[in-house]
Amino acid sequence: MHRVIGERSLSETPFDETTARELFAEMVRARAFDERALALQRRGWMAGYPPFAGGEATQIAAARAMAEEDWLFPTYRANAMQITRGVPMSDVLAFRRGHDEFSSEHDVANFPQAVPIATQLPHAVGTAMAMDYRGDDSAAVAYFGDGATSEGDFHEALNFAGVHDAPCVFLCENNGWAISLPRSEQTAADSIAIKAEAYGFEGRQVDGMDPLAVLEIMTDALAAARDGNPVLVETLTYRLGPHTTSDDPSVYEERADFPDWRTEDPLDRYETYLLDQRVIDGATRSEIETKAASELDDAVERAESLSEPPLDELFEHVYAESTPRQREQQTWLDSHAERYGIDGVER
Repeated sequence: MHRVIGERSLSETPFDETTARELFAEMVRARAFDERALALQRRGWMAGYPPFAGGEATQIAAARAMAEEDWLFPTYRANAMQITRGVPMSDVLAFRRGHDEFSSEHDVANFPQAVPIATQLPHAVGTAMAMDYRGDDSAAVAYFGDGATSEGDFHEALNFAGVHDAPCVFLCENNGWAISLPRSEQTAADSIAIKAEAYGFEGRQVDGMDPLAVLEIMTDALAAARDGNPVLVETLTYRLGPHTTSDDPSVYEERADFPDWRTEDPLDRYETYLLDQRVIDGATRSEIETKAASELDDAVERAESLSEPPLDELFEHVYAESTPRQREQQTWLDSHAERYGIDGVER
C-alpha cells in the first residue's frame, strides 16, 4: 500500500509546497461544505444528504489529478470531487433540493451523480472506449464505494475495460462499510484492488486518508489509462459520519476494527503533517475556513433564490408515456397537495 504521511518528507515526494497547500485549502473548503450541508439537512432544507467526512483526501486529490478534459462519473457521495473540479457549491446544493436548473453556468466534464449503485461504471467504460476510438488524449474516472463492487455492473465494466484497453480509471473509495455491511462480509478477496487481476489489468491500493499519496497514485493511474492500460485504484478510508442522514451507525460501528491511521480525521492528520513540514502555520486553517464560510453563505442564497420546481416534474422523463400506476400516483398527489395547500402541482 502506498503512503506518504509518516513515511516521507514533502521534499521526498513529487510535489512542491504550493501543491501541498492547495490540497489542504481544498480539503478545508470541502469540510466546510459538508458540515454546512449536514446542518441544512437537519433543519429540513433538503430531504437527505450523504456526508463525505473522511473521504476528502481521496476525492480532492483524485480530482486534482484529472485533466480538465477528463470525464468524471461520480456516485452520490462525490460532492468534494465535483466542487474541486469547478462545479459551484450552489449547484451542488440546488441538486440536493431537487433542481435540474441551476443559478450559475458551468461547463465541467462531469456526468450527473449516480444514485443507483454502480450504474455509472459501464457508462464510464463506454465513454472511455469512445475517447479511444476518436483518438482523444483523455480518460474517464469512475468513482464508487466498496459496496458497488458486489454489483454486476462492476464486473461487466471492468471486463469490458480489460478486453478493450479502455482509458479508464476505476476509483474505489473503500470506507469500510457498504451502509452497515463490513467489507469482510462482502468479499473473501484480500482486497478490492486485487480484483483487477481477473480482468487483465493492474490494481493499486493506497492510503486514502493521505492526499499526497492519492494524488501520486491517481496521476500515475491516469497516465497509464491514457496509454490504454485501465487501472483499479482502491483508497482505504473511513467514514467518519453516517452513510446518509437517515442512517444510524451506532448500531453497527462497534464491529469496526481498523488501525489508527485509517480512522484518524484526514484533515487534522494532513494539517499536522504540513505544520511539521513548515508548509503552513497555525492560522492557515482558520483563514481558509473564513473564506469558505462566506462562499457558502453566497451558495445557499443562490440555491434558495431558485423557484421551486413543479411537483409534476416527479413524473417526467421516466417513461415516454405515463403508465396507469403513474397516473394513479399523480391523482393522489393532486388531492394531497390540495388538502394540505402545497403549491407546485400544475394541470
